[in-house]
Amino acid sequence: MADPTTRSLRIAMISYYLPSTSKMGIGYQVHALATELTRRGHHVDVFSDCPPVEGAVYRHRHIEMAGVGRTFRFALALRRLDFSGYDVIHAHGDDYWMWRRRVPRHVRTLHGSCFEEARTIKGLKEKARMVLLGLSEVLASLVADGTVVVSPATRRWYPWVHGVIPNGVDLTRFAPDDGARADHPVVLFVGTWAGRKRGAELATQFRDVVRPTLPEAELWMVTRDAPPNPGDGVRVLGELSDAELADVYRRAWVFCLPSDYEGFGIPYVEAMASGVPVVATPNPGARYVTDEGRVGVLAELSEIGPTLRGLLGDPGGLVELRQSGLQRAATFALTTVVDDYERLYQG
Repeated sequence: MADPTTRSLRIAMISYYLPSTSKMGIGYQVHALATELTRRGHHVDVFSDCPPVEGAVYRHRHIEMAGVGRTFRFALALRRLDFSGYDVIHAHGDDYWMWRRRVPRHVRTLHGSCFEEARTIKGLKEKARMVLLGLSEVLASLVADGTVVVSPATRRWYPWVHGVIPNGVDLTRFAPDDGARADHPVVLFVGTWAGRKRGAELATQFRDVVRPTLPEAELWMVTRDAPPNPGDGVRVLGELSDAELADVYRRAWVFCLPSDYEGFGIPYVEAMASGVPVVATPNPGARYVTDEGRVGVLAELSEIGPTLRGLLGDPGGLVELRQSGLQRAATFALTTVVDDYERLYQG
């Protein structure tokens, strides 16, 4: 719980993304942090290009962008705003032009490294964009009074940043319920069909490797961009509400997100907190959240299918991973994360 002596603060939280229109994990984390901080009595305004999140308890300031280069122009727009009425600026991106802002405390969270993502992203144009964003992260880490990363691996690219505050998950929302588990093997995926989440590759391996041995098994995909007919045994759930998402976690047997890059990977924690074993590729976020594979299974992309097949047929292994995952998830409780940020805000 928060320290009862912590005074109420006026916080300007900056995030280009919010879950109202964006699927980026940063936006979901910003929404969760702003909600918990408001619940604790702080005044929080979120500055974003995305429209307000329905039902949000914090205030929203819409910085609307259009056309090309929106993220870079968003940063320039922030530079022109007056933040002098706030005690804290907490930026989750796009604050690299904001030196000498007249606030007592400027905090920056680095949710990963665009340099690291540039190594795996496809296309020269996208690689160049990631490198430019990586340079902006370097500048932002120097502009802010206090900078933290969400996982230790990110410090490889910013070794002068010593603070680590992970992303947090609401453990009252994501919690286990053995009675809700499906009566047949279910693998759950939350992400995108295309791009770095590699949903398409997971679906292919599930169809080709898992289904021939376990014909009753299903792959449930929470995704917006899957094709109409993704294959035998694959169910596309589309976009779910918060309550629906928590429910499908509790019903799953195994969670799999084979991303080629995650700076953290909030869905891994959501799954573990729901009592669902995690299978992932060894990206930086998955390695951190699973404690280098001690509380989850890390496998190269080519071995995801065989790994899922083996785990679904191993009841004892599933039970062991559920128990260790629940213990690990407790270290990423949203309340603990907000406690850490409140201390950082105080300087």
